[in-house]
Amino acid sequence: MVTTEPIDIPTEINPKEINKRIAETQKIDLMIILKTVELLQSGNTVPFVARYRKEVTKGLDETQLRAIQKDLNKFILLDERKIVVLNIIQKQGKLTEELKSKILKAATLQDVEDLYLPYKPKLKTLGTKAREKGLEPLSNLIISGQKEGTIEEVVKRFLNPEKDVNTIDEAISGAIDIIAEDVGTNPDHRKMVRNVVFKRSQLKSEVNKKILDGSLIPQTKEGKIIDHNIFEIYFDFPLETTRLKNHQILALHRGEKFKILNLTFQTPDEDLIHELKKQIMKNQTKQDNIFFDHYQKAIESGYKRYIVRAIKRELWNKLCDEAEIHAIKVFATNLKNLLMTAPMKHKAIIGIDPGYRTGCKVAVIDQYGKFLENATIYPHEPKNQIDLSKKILFNLAKSHKALTFAIGNGTASRETEQLVVQIIKDYATKSFPLNYAMVSEDGASVYSASKTAIEEFPDLDLTVRGAISIARRLQDPLSELIKIDPKSMGVGMYQHDVNQRELKSELDAVIEDCVNSVGVDLNTASVSLLEHISGLTKSLSKRIFQFKQKNGVITSRDQLKEIKGLGPKAFEQCAGFLKIPNAPNPLDSTFVHPESYDLTKKILNELGLKPADLINPKTRNEAAETLLKVRPKSFAAKFGVDSNKIRYLVEQLRKPDLDPRDDSEGPVLRQDVLSIDDLKEGMILKGTIRNVVDFGAFVDIGVKINGLVHKSQIANQYVKNPQDFLSVGEVKDFIIFKVDKERKRIQLSLKLIPQEK
Repeated sequence: MVTTEPIDIPTEINPKEINKRIAETQKIDLMIILKTVELLQSGNTVPFVARYRKEVTKGLDETQLRAIQKDLNKFILLDERKIVVLNIIQKQGKLTEELKSKILKAATLQDVEDLYLPYKPKLKTLGTKAREKGLEPLSNLIISGQKEGTIEEVVKRFLNPEKDVNTIDEAISGAIDIIAEDVGTNPDHRKMVRNVVFKRSQLKSEVNKKILDGSLIPQTKEGKIIDHNIFEIYFDFPLETTRLKNHQILALHRGEKFKILNLTFQTPDEDLIHELKKQIMKNQTKQDNIFFDHYQKAIESGYKRYIVRAIKRELWNKLCDEAEIHAIKVFATNLKNLLMTAPMKHKAIIGIDPGYRTGCKVAVIDQYGKFLENATIYPHEPKNQIDLSKKILFNLAKSHKALTFAIGNGTASRETEQLVVQIIKDYATKSFPLNYAMVSEDGASVYSASKTAIEEFPDLDLTVRGAISIARRLQDPLSELIKIDPKSMGVGMYQHDVNQRELKSELDAVIEDCVNSVGVDLNTASVSLLEHISGLTKSLSKRIFQFKQKNGVITSRDQLKEIKGLGPKAFEQCAGFLKIPNAPNPLDSTFVHPESYDLTKKILNELGLKPADLINPKTRNEAAETLLKVRPKSFAAKFGVDSNKIRYLVEQLRKPDLDPRDDSEGPVLRQDVLSIDDLKEGMILKGTIRNVVDFGAFVDIGVKINGLVHKSQIANQYVKNPQDFLSVGEVKDFIIFKVDKERKRIQLSLKLIPQEK
């Protein structure tokens, strides 16, 4: 019941209620949520909280912390919207206690918007025009039922030439417009239709006839022509919406976006209209209401005009949003696995960016990634300087003790690979074991022309920068790939079609987590690497870099406090992730945070150890064994700290130079070349997974073309999500399942590989 008395409504969001909902959603103890949210809202980064506040969060990892952060933002946005909506309805004098309760209990933004819809200020609709003509009483009469008299007799009372209501039909039509709008904006009616449409609709995809007759040529904004044949599978494609796969939805969305496909939803309209009439009209009959047929027409009009079209749009948006979220998640997982690929530590590498007419650009980097020398060779058409090219590469390898060639997999890569194999056959020995690896060039050209590359190598041609990048990608994928836009790395799925803001946010989080989980060498880290460290901004990273250039090698984490703008909070957030190998204080080379140095020394003293014992090759193994004697609860009680803190410190002290990437198998190094002509069904080859998508994974097995392992060939069980079984960068043995040399397609299998008994 609407009252003239104002109803009490919240003036601000309730943090306690939000924390309760987060705890319920994440299934985490409320007290942990309260403390975690407090940490996140106090300027602490996710990597810092995950690593250095385990005693507060009870060991929540980065994924859990980011989920809490997302829920926090989502619920704040939801509750702020509820307050806005309540205030608008209150000002209209239409707020009731019942409506207020429904809005406050709404679980999603969609629920709030449905409840708000009848009160939402509208442009002049047919319904509002009819109300202005004084026809609302007639609409109420139609709804309540009129037994006596004839339609003409009743409606004549509502004719008003001054308001442009001149005929019986005009009056009834206006009343129907009012009822239709009320039916269409009723949240319960929309909810009922939504539930049915979401479960019982079918999507029909057909090719745009203009595409087939050539009168429409699909193009991107940049003018690139799109091959419409890649959508051929969807030219006549009917499927229940509940059975649509995420990659199909994204493909359909892209096809519709470029006007290649026409999409229509088929819904059970007759059943829904019948159900609406049944719910709205209750048990009314023609005997009860002379306007019975008009009432039915109004309900049908409300369904067609206001409900079903909106719900179809909502369904398609929901499907696309969910598919986008899935695609972003796939991309993020692939990116994380790519960045966490095992590096080739402490190896000098020769990077080769292949080419024909302009030659192959060659760059040598030392074991720390520092650029040493470059050259250009012309082993291919038109110059064919094979012997000279071999001699140049061999001399570079010999003079710099660079035994590994990193070959970009782009144009002329096949011929360049054959050249390197000839060098290996001619010159490799046991004491000079040459080898090579094929490296993905995805994004290399983007990096070469980027501001970052220009700042790093202002005096080098962009093609040389590309060769350096290829070498560094093999040596330390994380440090090099973070300089490149993730969308250029070839590990996504429809990444240019998804919400770019959401994608960037997710990928930035992945990069931040990866960089901080590995940590960086403070003295060798680039600005690009530093800016992803917890607590550091781009400007602070530049200041650190400039400080190193001016003052030389940094020997202590405490020196960071001398850098202008790097205050106590920034130091707290970043210090533990910035390592200084061979520092006077051995703890500066570990993940132990400076705030825990005193506690760490107490633990070591208790065991008769010194920090130097942890890194001295002669004592480190014995020290690690001694640390096993620590009983976290006992030490925690002795030193008045949480046992999780003791447990973490002991873990770091036992493995002071821990790199999580070391658990992964390194890159596949080859000494001979394969072509698709060499492949036979049943052959088992080692391959590197380059991309994982919904239907399987693409694998580099050492030939020019990546093979596909379809999800049906991944395991001897049903595979719903290939990412549960495979990761980008992972190295595995694959069996050749099928080779189509004409179409240049290679099908691989994991499940057909003979199992050892």
